[in-house]
Amino acid sequence: MICTRSLLFFSLIMLFKSYVAWFGVFDDGPSWAIMLKELPFILLIFCLIEWFATKRKLMIYTIFNLLLTAIFFAVIIYYKYYGVIVTYKALEQVNQVTAVSNSVFSLIDPQYLLIFTDVLVFGYLLFRNKSARNWKQAIRRPANKKIIACLFSISLLITSLNIYTNRGSFNEVVKAEQMGIFNYEAYTLLNQKKAELIPSEEITQERINELKGLSENKADILQLNGALEGKNLIIIQMESLQNFLVHLKIDGQEIIPNLNKLVQDHTYFSHFYHQVGQGNTSDAEFVVNTSYYVPPEGAAVQTYVDKVLPSLPRLLKDKGYNTATFHTNVVEFWNRGELYSSLGFDHYYDKSFFGEEDTVFFGASDHVLYQKTAEKLEEMDQEANPFYAQVISMSAHHPFTLPEEKMTLSLPERYDDTFVGNYIRAQHYADAELGTFIADLKNRGVWDNSVVVLYGDHVGLPTTSLDDEDLSLLNEILGHPYDYSDMINIPFVIASSGVTPEGEQKQIGGQVDILPTVANLLGISLEDHIHFGQDLLNQKDYNLLPERYYLPTGSFVNSNEVFISGSGFEDGEHHLLKNIQETDHITTENDFYHALSLLDLSHSYVSQLPLKQ
Repeated sequence: MICTRSLLFFSLIMLFKSYVAWFGVFDDGPSWAIMLKELPFILLIFCLIEWFATKRKLMIYTIFNLLLTAIFFAVIIYYKYYGVIVTYKALEQVNQVTAVSNSVFSLIDPQYLLIFTDVLVFGYLLFRNKSARNWKQAIRRPANKKIIACLFSISLLITSLNIYTNRGSFNEVVKAEQMGIFNYEAYTLLNQKKAELIPSEEITQERINELKGLSENKADILQLNGALEGKNLIIIQMESLQNFLVHLKIDGQEIIPNLNKLVQDHTYFSHFYHQVGQGNTSDAEFVVNTSYYVPPEGAAVQTYVDKVLPSLPRLLKDKGYNTATFHTNVVEFWNRGELYSSLGFDHYYDKSFFGEEDTVFFGASDHVLYQKTAEKLEEMDQEANPFYAQVISMSAHHPFTLPEEKMTLSLPERYDDTFVGNYIRAQHYADAELGTFIADLKNRGVWDNSVVVLYGDHVGLPTTSLDDEDLSLLNEILGHPYDYSDMINIPFVIASSGVTPEGEQKQIGGQVDILPTVANLLGISLEDHIHFGQDLLNQKDYNLLPERYYLPTGSFVNSNEVFISGSGFEDGEHHLLKNIQETDHITTENDFYHALSLLDLSHSYVSQLPLKQ
């Protein structure tokens, strides 16, 4: 007679956990369909245990219960932060988890811990309760192999159909919901076929511009070409800085007054969007310095750093510039040592330079960063050659819980103990230190000799991380529901000595556009440099910005909207941009496939670059 007790018991447990996971991940929550999407895969595992396990069956059940539970929990937490479904490929990031443990813990809502309830209860029964001995004995009884084989075959058929019929969806979250979470994880593990790379000789700037819908601009008619030639270049990458903070006041208090001053007096792009992937901050460094997109899997610092990357540092070195990058964490964090070598920076300054004074999260505070960087930039400014310096701020890092003495902004009580309130206070601190840095550069005579570029590295408030209280506060701040077009919108500012246009520029742009925009201003030719961005001061009418992460595959931004893919284009979501310049463009399926083609071209091109020696 088949021993159904263990199989039924553990199946019901995992079914309950499926419901918890679906509540945490999918907008529509769980439904009866879980019975057909998750349960067959679970039964496959448990049938194998019943078939092959003759000894220690209870221990094997417990181990697999823990393993499947861990998968569900990882899916929930990863989705809360990134908005996509985690796969085995994210194991490459495990060494980063300890460094951002505060961020991980901040994402754990108490209801998700229900997924571990059985582990405690069952552990007690298994090891403490004498009445469990009879239950253990019952589990050891041999199963009816014929019934197990029949159940296994039916489960395998349903599981295979779930995977096969839904494998074509572009949106990973939609695909996981259609397949079932475990089926999706199995699919990504088994589907190891790599897409064929496009031959490098077929990847031309003309082809890229055609897909982007750009008209050709001749170098001799480019506006502002070489207008800032010979100037130092200082790029400031601001941690988690989103555009809705610009000009924001709460109870009459400016949240980021120093950035507001830059926005008012210099060139400010209000419709500018992040394009990072799994590598977050390090991916922003990669995109800005190369004008390439992040890879389809993993972070750029894990996938592309074995290459000699054509880059802004290399372009500037050819013009006689000294190049350096400043980051207060250890250079091994996110493999930055390899990234900086691949990009061709002359020097990097990390924790060994900044020390551990006034530490915030995993490095010295922005106060220390800017103070020591200003001193070094003054030295570099006194040399014969101009310099390029990239400065990476970090203090306003998720989960935004700064030390009490740095929380100097007084907000209404409704913001206390909220994610949004902590975020706003952290950005106020970061802005104050930015203001001190600007003043220091001016006092040292560096500011007038330089063009300063500033942008946010990535989203700070993902929609999937916010509870109802946070969303209500954001709705109050924005005057409309917070959505994707707000989430990935970051500010981009070019501060120069009255050369570039002042005030708000409403053309669409993304991080991939920074290199060509800056190159034009500094008089650097990109004739022999394949790039996927465009000069925002010359090519203003249209832009197409493919997105890789935080938004599912197939998503993009164009001059009208943020498009979120579904199974394909037809069932995608259209999130219209607000307060944009007028355009007669209508989003079509061509935009969808052009965005995908651009990503393929970028990955193919970078993958075939020469290896570092």
